[in-house]
Amino acid sequence: MDLYSTRQAAKKLGIPHNTLTQYLAAGKLPLPKGIIPGIRPTHVWTEEEIEHVRQLLPKIANGRKTRYSKLREKHQPQPGAVSHKSRKPEKKKPKAKS
Repeated sequence: MDLYSTRQAAKKLGIPHNTLTQYLAAGKLPLPKGIIPGIRPTHVWTEEEIEHVRQLLPKIANGRKTRYSKLREKHQPQPGAVSHKSRKPEKKKPKAKS
């Protein structure tokens, strides 16, 4: 049975090491078995755990908001909210001479 470090597991998953670490810290992914070889604890990944995380990755929302998603959220009406007309006065169009 092969064991992998978090860096090796991230490489096998095709994602950056710090992304995998952040997902673990945020609780978005289950923590693998940990060992303490020295001062700093290390997570040890098995092949099955890596495959389990591979299946979970598409379901994780990364939390980043682009300006387009912010605009979409801004323009969605809130439930129970009353829409109001624009507060800016409309400019009068000059009449065309005939």
